Amino acid sequence: MLTLEHVTHVYPNGTRALDDVTLSIPNGMFGLLGPNGAGKSTLMRTVATLQTPTQGKIRFGDIDVIAQPEALRETLGYLPQDFGVYPRVSAYDMLDHMAVLKGVSSRADRKATVETLLNQTNLWTVRNKAIAGFSGGMRQRFGIAQALIGGPRLIIVDEPTAGLDPEERNRFLNLLAEIGENVVVILSTHIVEDVADLCPRMAVLAAGRIQLQGAPQDLIAQARGSVWARTITRDELAERQATHEVISTRLFAGRTIIHVLSDTDAGDGFASVEGGLEDVYFATLARSRRPALAA
Repeated sequence: MLTLEHVTHVYPNGTRALDDVTLSIPNGMFGLLGPNGAGKSTLMRTVATLQTPTQGKIRFGDIDVIAQPEALRETLGYLPQDFGVYPRVSAYDMLDHMAVLKGVSSRADRKATVETLLNQTNLWTVRNKAIAGFSGGMRQRFGIAQALIGGPRLIIVDEPTAGLDPEERNRFLNLLAEIGENVVVILSTHIVEDVADLCPRMAVLAAGRIQLQGAPQDLIAQARGSVWARTITRDELAERQATHEVISTRLFAGRTIIHVLSDTDAGDGFASVEGGLEDVYFATLARSRRPALAA
């Protein structure tokens, strides 16, 4: 279990990237959903001991993460949003090198580790290829392979499917689901479908604060009756934005479908929609902006 209590981080320029974040994350896949700039990467870097929060407590099992960063690193696998490797080195040699850095000193143990990970991430056939020649999806799968060295109990992946084509995205998500059964895996992303497909528990982070958390299906059920939809012409959009709280728009057959947030009947030709996790997400972001708009 990973627990965060009242974690706040303020950068030297005064930016409050995290504001009183409290979370409990059990074994399994956990989705951290939020827009760009919400504070997700700051939170992941903080949990990964790459920076110390201004205040708050973080524990992983018996480890005090802030006081014992080295202990946490021994059981951590981390795939940041951008990770660097030696591009001209082969995947096999790079994983072997990283295994040495992770403390796998025996050559036989390293061989077994590297070969297992290359097979697990479906990279065995390209094991001798330079990483510079990898596609985006192959690079991400290599990133997971290096994160799994040493059998970590906490794995953090930050925006792992951004820029992947649908086939690579599905392959990567299936890999995450496979490894996420017996360890804590935090999936930090702004892509709603990634969380909907994988995570039995999730939280929405916006403006550095946890705005919502729970099981996706429960959150979807709680949102019923508050999201309304109507098809309009594009010329009508500005008018509807002036009279309703529009949370999303999309084009369909040349017309615009808008979803609005209202705790009572939206009237004006709007119909209640069952909604999904995307509506929950957009509605949560809309509510999080209300105080700022009022101020």
